[in-house]
Amino acid sequence: MNRTIFTGLSAACLVLASGLAFAAGQYGPGAGDTEIKIGNTMPYSGPASSYGVIGQSDAAYFAMINELGGINGRKINFISRDDGYSPPKTVEQVRRLVEQDQVLLLFNPFGTPPNTAIQGYLNDNKVPQLFVATGANKWNDPKHYPWTIGWPPSDRIEARIWARYILKSIPDAKIALLYQNDDFGKDYLIGLREGLGDKADKMIVATQSYETTDATVDSQIVALQGSGANVLLTAAIPKFAAQAIRKIYAIGWKPTHLLTRISNSVGVVMRPAGTEKAVGIISETFLKDPTDPQWQDTVEYKEWLAWMKKYNTSGNVADALTVYGYSAAQTMVAVLKACGDNLTRENVMKQAASIHDLKLPMLLPGVTVSTSADDFAPIKQMQLEKFDGNTWQLFGEVVSASGR
Repeated sequence: MNRTIFTGLSAACLVLASGLAFAAGQYGPGAGDTEIKIGNTMPYSGPASSYGVIGQSDAAYFAMINELGGINGRKINFISRDDGYSPPKTVEQVRRLVEQDQVLLLFNPFGTPPNTAIQGYLNDNKVPQLFVATGANKWNDPKHYPWTIGWPPSDRIEARIWARYILKSIPDAKIALLYQNDDFGKDYLIGLREGLGDKADKMIVATQSYETTDATVDSQIVALQGSGANVLLTAAIPKFAAQAIRKIYAIGWKPTHLLTRISNSVGVVMRPAGTEKAVGIISETFLKDPTDPQWQDTVEYKEWLAWMKKYNTSGNVADALTVYGYSAAQTMVAVLKACGDNLTRENVMKQAASIHDLKLPMLLPGVTVSTSADDFAPIKQMQLEKFDGNTWQLFGEVVSASGR
């Protein structure tokens, strides 16, 4: 009789224990009661190494979160690996992160070619590829790639905004385009043509591409000058953007120079190129530039600066890429908090696709983060800015993807 009672109690205890374990958390690979493993690839070496600061900033933000107690009591284990901006190496590193490190998700992996190389693998294996650090239009394709979500505004959206600006402000424009010869650069050409409409063939007078393995873009700049263009759109990563600025100045060419937002960091591009050579360049942004005095008395800027000084000490306070990493990491934290104790890959994607007007402290006023099941483009607004030799000066209104 006693044995029967004991056996019954044991069975009841086991059922209760398993029920409590289930209630405590539902987990996918890389998640548990105390830890959330997040994977990342960054070009800490190679031609795009200046972007490595994004990964460093992500790590610094997660370090702060961990010190404050983590996400619902769980610490973030952020594993960031160098891929050198080389797609084959990205594939190798991502397989390692998924199959050996068993991460819950990939967060903020950098670059259009590297992310293109891993998109199919991650979607086939139902691993979230979240808040990709590239503006390629292809990341907003929930029908075919339901496990991939971008973060910054689409490059094609940016190019369409450039087209609207040109049509309104420089109606007699003869446009030259310098672009990287891959999906990143080609999105600007596509978006520019879309924005110019039936005027595209007449207004675009020259295009020149470059490879990331090229030593310089000097010859491309000389060729574009020879076209007679009075407007230049540079769709390049920082190394080549800085070269373009220097060469344009050296040969005395004075087009209206439009520079893509991914290369408008004062610390990484403008100062290395020579700030006096960059005066008058126009760019677009959705983030508060840390060199802009108008933000420096705000609570948001002061909090960012305090974080930089305590957690991101190797970062340059003049580098807008630190703001990028800080803000993208805040988006990831918001999603993980929304997951609660259900840290399965499926729920992570559900929450990442259910963001409603998330306001982040270092986004420009009027810019928010929103997603839905059929819209994987989190940020859709930007504002034009002009470089005055020291910092960027915003002008005009915040413009959305629809032009409103």
